[in-house]
Amino acid sequence: MPTAFITHPDCLKHDMGRGHPERPERLGAIEDRLIASGLGQYLERFDAPLATDAQLARVHPLEYVRAIRAAAPERGLVHLDPDTAMNPHTLDAALRAAGAAVLATDLVMTGRVHTAFCSVRPPGHHACRARPMGFCIFNNVAVAACHALEAHGARRVAIVDFDVHHGNGTEDIFEGDSRVLMVSTFQHPFYPYSGTENPAFNMVNVPLAAGAGSREFRAAVARHWIPALEKFAPELVVFSAGFDAHVEDDMAMLELRDDDYAWVTAQVKAVADRTAGGRIVSLLEGGYALSALGRSAEQHIRVLAGLA
Repeated sequence: MPTAFITHPDCLKHDMGRGHPERPERLGAIEDRLIASGLGQYLERFDAPLATDAQLARVHPLEYVRAIRAAAPERGLVHLDPDTAMNPHTLDAALRAAGAAVLATDLVMTGRVHTAFCSVRPPGHHACRARPMGFCIFNNVAVAACHALEAHGARRVAIVDFDVHHGNGTEDIFEGDSRVLMVSTFQHPFYPYSGTENPAFNMVNVPLAAGAGSREFRAAVARHWIPALEKFAPELVVFSAGFDAHVEDDMAMLELRDDDYAWVTAQVKAVADRTAGGRIVSLLEGGYALSALGRSAEQHIRVLAGLA
């Protein structure tokens, strides 16, 4: 059964200005690696649809969705926060990113594919219920999880976040929700300076100190993530797949390597195979060193596709 690869040209048109690290070339780096490695020929490609207001409103108040629509400029840039801006194409890109989450969930939950990777931007895990931040506008992984719960009748969804930054938006949306388990690692103390103060029972947050590398990351996953995931027995796993903890990425100070992304994907996939019929949806978050992003995403996708 093929792995779905979901993207859209609209995601390339979102541009927050020269020098901004969350740039269109990120998606090109992933595409280049899929071609160079030959992996692309084994994936089934889909265009991301536009998310509807009803799908977004499962996660964000409708007033927030309308405010984002109203903020979209006809020309130039409008800043939503110091790090997050909209150009005339951003709204469609953000709707495509959330729409990819919906389509991926549909494909996986109906058995059309076992796994799906969404190569989309803007990312989403910093987007809170009613606040954009950290390059994020809509919380794409939350849209996927809520779609599985409410449209497909899933009872338990696990969110796995290995981005170097804590997914504060995802935690804001799901803290205390017994239907959702979130497991994460992140550099701490570091932006957004969250995730360590009295997390809810369904949040397994493992902070890592600057300089931590493969050994510390793998120990955190083995000691904390895997037992929690096994106990929770998810019916769907959703990855917040940020690749900015890579040693080559100067946005942060963790020191993961290409093969760490293959390893962690395999560890989580083994749980999904046992409890969720192999159902996995993965959405791109961070990763700003283009070569490292492409290579790491290739490792992640290769394991999702069963080609490692």
